[in-house]
Amino acid sequence: MAEQAEAIVPYLVRYRPARWKVMLVPLVILAVVTPLSWIAALILLIAAPLIPVFMALVGMGAQAASRAQMVEMGSMNAFLLDRLRGLATLRALDAVDATAARLDASSQSVRRRTMAVLRIAFLSSAVLELFSALGVAMVAAFIGFSLLGSIHFGTWGRELSLGQGLFILLLAPAFFEPLRELAAVWHDKAAGEAGLAGLHDLAADGVPLPGAGVAAAAVSAAAMAVAPPPAIDIHQLRFAHPGEAPVFDGFDLAVRAGEHVALLGASGAGKTTLLSLLAGLLPASGGEIRIGGVRLNDSTVNTLRQRMAWMGQRPHVFAASVSQNVTLGRVGATAAQVTQALHLADLAAVAQAQPAVMLSDGGQGLSGGEAVRLALARVALHPHADLLLVDEPTAHLDSETAVRVTDALLALAKGKTMLVATHDPVLASRLQRTVLVDAQAQAQAQELRA
Repeated sequence: MAEQAEAIVPYLVRYRPARWKVMLVPLVILAVVTPLSWIAALILLIAAPLIPVFMALVGMGAQAASRAQMVEMGSMNAFLLDRLRGLATLRALDAVDATAARLDASSQSVRRRTMAVLRIAFLSSAVLELFSALGVAMVAAFIGFSLLGSIHFGTWGRELSLGQGLFILLLAPAFFEPLRELAAVWHDKAAGEAGLAGLHDLAADGVPLPGAGVAAAAVSAAAMAVAPPPAIDIHQLRFAHPGEAPVFDGFDLAVRAGEHVALLGASGAGKTTLLSLLAGLLPASGGEIRIGGVRLNDSTVNTLRQRMAWMGQRPHVFAASVSQNVTLGRVGATAAQVTQALHLADLAAVAQAQPAVMLSDGGQGLSGGEAVRLALARVALHPHADLLLVDEPTAHLDSETAVRVTDALLALAKGKTMLVATHDPVLASRLQRTVLVDAQAQAQAQELRA
């Protein structure tokens, strides 16, 4: 599921913008070239459609190859996970060498399918370069013969001047540039559509996808603005990852409305898992979770998420402007609100974090602390969120940056309920209460009760 979901991200952030550019830029160039020379415009108009036609033919094979590669990779991962779980049995049966040989055969199959996908990707680029080179060469030949006086047609009854000829010749490569960009991300289209189809097949087979198939009524902003912060009641919560020991087995927790709670515990104790369960990102196998008196389930999760703000350990930065990274498409967010959110997150003086600055995918140019504060700005721009779920906000930060992040977080959390998973004793000491999350201690307590 994760691998296929990752394949969808380049499809959305690279392929779709390139497709829109292909639909707009060539039309604008044609509109500029046509009044100067109808034959140059005709050459471009004939050469351009050949490229998407041949790329579509190549793309059919690319999508099938990408989907076969994902299936093969998923099978190899499932095989490896299954054998790792049964490693003791394999050793007892002296089957380690046979398993290693089968794993090697599976990896070789993945390699062959990956190379097949790459071959198709290079083929699509070759098709584009061929037709774009032919189109530019034909335009250059026409302009050259026109300027030499060998051709006296194609210019609406007047001779083509040197300036006009050079202008058209400079526009010809720009006409094919969006198509070049589209070819560069054509593999993302094949992989993304294969990933979407794979997720659809998983959903059709009954695999629960986070938030899939939920049609909850929208909660009005006015109602949330006047509602008190929610209390949280967790009763007899049970959860286990497939094939592993239970993370929670009979876990109980009560958080008062407006209370700030630090979740402490060793790595792997279940702090992040608990936040994910509260956000509805993971399905509990038993027990119940109530947020503001409303039981969390498939029919209420979207409604409850309207009042939640999530801040993960490693906030993702998208290939977009700082303003777009803060708003995340939220309707109604104004430039003034974005500026205020950046100021609250202590980013107003950071040159790389100004609203109009473009960021690359992954946030190159931003430090780790600045990326965390960008996530804080996202939370600040969600004024109706009165339940903050925060995961390791000060991890991997120096002490000065950690203090800044903590101060901003506490300012945002005034009048709201907040749960913070952390290893930072300084941050925990500034919250109202600490709760120890210890999966092993819970299991021992459950055994004693039994």
